[in-house]
Amino acid sequence: MNILIIHTAFIGDIVLSTALVSKIKEKYPDSDIYYLTTPLGKEILKNNPKIKEIIVYDKRGKDKGFRAFISFVRKIRKLKIDVCLTPHRYLRSSILSFLSGAKIRIGYDIASLSFVFNKKIKYDRTKHEVEKLLSFIDDSPNRYELEMYPSEKDKIRIDTLLKNLSENKKIILIAPGSKWFTKRWPEEYFRILIQNLVKRDDLLIVITGGKEEREIELNLDSKVLDLRGEISLLELAELTKRAVLVVSNDSAPIHITSAFPDTRIIGIFGPTVKEFGFFPWSQNSKVFEIDNLYCRPCAIHGGNSCPEKHFRCMREITPDLIENEIYNYISSIDNKKVKGNE
Repeated sequence: MNILIIHTAFIGDIVLSTALVSKIKEKYPDSDIYYLTTPLGKEILKNNPKIKEIIVYDKRGKDKGFRAFISFVRKIRKLKIDVCLTPHRYLRSSILSFLSGAKIRIGYDIASLSFVFNKKIKYDRTKHEVEKLLSFIDDSPNRYELEMYPSEKDKIRIDTLLKNLSENKKIILIAPGSKWFTKRWPEEYFRILIQNLVKRDDLLIVITGGKEEREIELNLDSKVLDLRGEISLLELAELTKRAVLVVSNDSAPIHITSAFPDTRIIGIFGPTVKEFGFFPWSQNSKVFEIDNLYCRPCAIHGGNSCPEKHFRCMREITPDLIENEIYNYISSIDNKKVKGNE
């Protein structure tokens, strides 16, 4: 059986869908799984042994325009797809599903052009996004983990970056960015947190993010390793795997870290809430948020400014709260090691 997944959403969404890939392969071990995604999506899915082929749809580049679209559809139809799963709810993905040639087309009931699907999945807003994705196969309660597969080259690259820096130190990874302003913890709070953490000799503080995150002014100490715009997504995955703890806004690093359950996640959530379905999937996580705030949530993706002008949802999560949580977690790890050596 040839199964096609169509998902061209954000980085975090693609990471979350790796649980669906695992469930498909477990239920249909002899199937060939094809995954249609964006160029960035390919970077996340590379080396996944459960995927036969990653098909890149560059809708803003080489595949832009009507002729390129038709050529791309022909490429898909040559695969002789039996089942097409389309978690992406938008117009172009629905059209691609319809034109894929698949006899069975599964998508959400609220998707654009949902009538093209001959099996519709209820988009249950009360479920975590991973649970929604898993419902494309069946309603079994089994838990499936997220998976990312850094290559040997990725591991060597991180070895090189950490050389002579991480020996006898615990790595604390901090991701200060987000596409949306209101989903970003204030940069002055990140500055205070980093300045306090760097005073400890047993910690290596590493900053991550894309090139655009370089604009966040952190006034970093020379002992801090700043990798913003310097590493790939799979290199970031390898780095999160080695970290003791990751501090992140409601953004992709939370989902990438969820693929490595030994790494603790501290999530900082302002305008967004658990009910949106994008809290950390990892059970080794803690989310900081301001409960019972009258204006929260204000938008599923955040915004470019606080509609109420006070930004309380982020400003009331003060640096000392995050700092104390980090120290308490590190102490718990140290205490476990001591007891294990007794």
